[in-house]
Amino acid sequence: MATEEIIQRVNFLRRELDRLNYEYYVQNMPSADDFVYDRLMAELAELEEHNPELQSSESPTVRVGSDITREFVQVRHKYPMLSLSNTYSKEEIEEFDARIRKETGTDSIEYTCELKFDGTAIGITYRNGALVQAVTRGDGEQGDDVTANVRTIRSIPLKLRGTDYPEEFEIRGEVLMPFSSFNRLNREREEKNQTPFANPRNAAAGTLKMQDSSEVAKRGLDCCLYFLLSENLPFDTHYDNLQKAASWGFKVSPNMQKCSSIDDILTFLGYWDIERKKLPYETDGAVIKLNSLALQNEMGLRAKSPRWAVAYKFKAEQAYTPLLSIDYQVGRTGAITPVANLQPVQLAGTTVKRASLHNAEQIELHDIRTGDTVIVEKGGEIIPKIVGVDKSKRPENSEPLVYATVCPVCGTGLQKLAGEAKHYCPNESGCTPQILGKIEHFVSRRAMNIEGIGEETADLMFEEHLIRNIADIYDLTKDRIVRLERMGSRSADNIIEGIGRSKETPFPRVLFALGIRYVGETTAKKIALAFRSLDAIRKASAEELLQVDEVGERIAQSIVQYFADANNAAIVERLRAAGLKFEIETGGDEILSDILQGKSIVVSGNFSRPRDELKQLIERHGGKNASGVTSNTDYLIAGDKMGPAKLQKAEKLGIRIISENEFMEMINEPQ
Repeated sequence: MATEEIIQRVNFLRRELDRLNYEYYVQNMPSADDFVYDRLMAELAELEEHNPELQSSESPTVRVGSDITREFVQVRHKYPMLSLSNTYSKEEIEEFDARIRKETGTDSIEYTCELKFDGTAIGITYRNGALVQAVTRGDGEQGDDVTANVRTIRSIPLKLRGTDYPEEFEIRGEVLMPFSSFNRLNREREEKNQTPFANPRNAAAGTLKMQDSSEVAKRGLDCCLYFLLSENLPFDTHYDNLQKAASWGFKVSPNMQKCSSIDDILTFLGYWDIERKKLPYETDGAVIKLNSLALQNEMGLRAKSPRWAVAYKFKAEQAYTPLLSIDYQVGRTGAITPVANLQPVQLAGTTVKRASLHNAEQIELHDIRTGDTVIVEKGGEIIPKIVGVDKSKRPENSEPLVYATVCPVCGTGLQKLAGEAKHYCPNESGCTPQILGKIEHFVSRRAMNIEGIGEETADLMFEEHLIRNIADIYDLTKDRIVRLERMGSRSADNIIEGIGRSKETPFPRVLFALGIRYVGETTAKKIALAFRSLDAIRKASAEELLQVDEVGERIAQSIVQYFADANNAAIVERLRAAGLKFEIETGGDEILSDILQGKSIVVSGNFSRPRDELKQLIERHGGKNASGVTSNTDYLIAGDKMGPAKLQKAEKLGIRIISENEFMEMINEPQ
């Protein structure tokens, strides 16, 4: 049994990782680098592995990131697309090598060392020498079909050379945006007064998910391939298969190298830690893989990563440059973010002009002042960040920075809420960035998903006074839209049709689309299901809202304040009059029973009905879906071809394993 000290450490690590996840994925303002995050995650994973009674479906170790959107057809991967475990030191590489040699029982080990590209992962299927499908990583089990966009990437062959390739195979790699394409794209965006992309990786990922493949073709994407999968591979080594793939017309990195010792690996890493700066695209590390496919199969897989490969992360690059001034940006919720304007400096292959300062507390912590020579770091961050100051170069007349006290846009006095690091502008109905942000959020894919009204179009409509708030969208007419610059008749028709379709958006997403501070997509769904209608939510007290799972004091107060605002109330009534769905519809997401109340259930394998349908039934009968089997799991619904690891773990922990039919009987649903 775990000691009290271990339990406390596990709880602390979970809280800390949850916080870092929120900052990175929700706020886009990470406060810790990859090294710190990976260390905390590795420690938690080890503690949970040695103390299985502490494992939980809510632990950060079972979280899986996803790039899935609703606009693309989702495709299940034939072979799971796993991530790689990260290492940062010679000692960790030596430990990896020692484990490989011990578990395989041989000292005749050969590795391949390859550069780790900083782009977005893709799996491309070929049949009879022709490209038939390209799918993003997604959540590792299924991803988005982006075949039309991938076909526009010139380095990806549509038809293979030669004839000696398997009848069907998948090749995986990284879609990249070279620095040349990235810099050109950002120049064009700045000329149009559009927000530039933070880095080539974000630009590549965003481009690959665009709906207009003709626009994708203009962006200048590239692709480098690094893994071949098939039931009938030409060779029994990874290296030889990739060399053969190169002969079929694929772009395979010429910098891959075979290594038979730790010294060979370290020489490769040391060389590329310096030479990577000369490459035309971003790379943030290297990947070390067993070369023998037989040994790869022998080593097998973990839940989320192969045991026969590891990624080595290069140290984040830094640069010194003067801080010229500080701008204060206003977000959709009124949050103020200080951004440093820098004397341009080359860092990781791009010219850095701006860097995040996060908040007043971070500025005070580093004692950052205008005129200082600051240390800028770029190590996989959304945008570069300032990590320190070279105080030896501080000007003699330097004075401590006085943080903004009023909104830089509307002049309203800023507020700082207890327990929060950020300052806020409270003028949500009269501050232009907040109004625009709310409109852009409302029309976004995960909210109302109004086709044709992207960020640029929304901004243009606002500038031309076609819309001043989200309710104005439903008063738009084709005649008014078509007058906009670069707006044709067909585009105007598409927008009107998109607005009409949005009226069918389910109530939980409508609630999320309102943009109430702190109410994210999942929270909106839980609140909608608990109260059933917008009217019930409007009438609810903070105490009643607190009864909903995952709703805390801050969220409850925010909801009450939102509906107490007269301007918000007027907008909501106009949306109601426009025909938006303000209540849960029967036959949709309503709770059917509490048969599974408090039960944690894992669904794994193939079934007679879509897996998502089973998961929806679990939620509608009061249960909770979990991604991994732990000691807290109540049931494992086992389908055909389910992963043996989950089955073995469930049997070991004594979890009840049921079939699809048994599950349907349990919830009294027809089979």
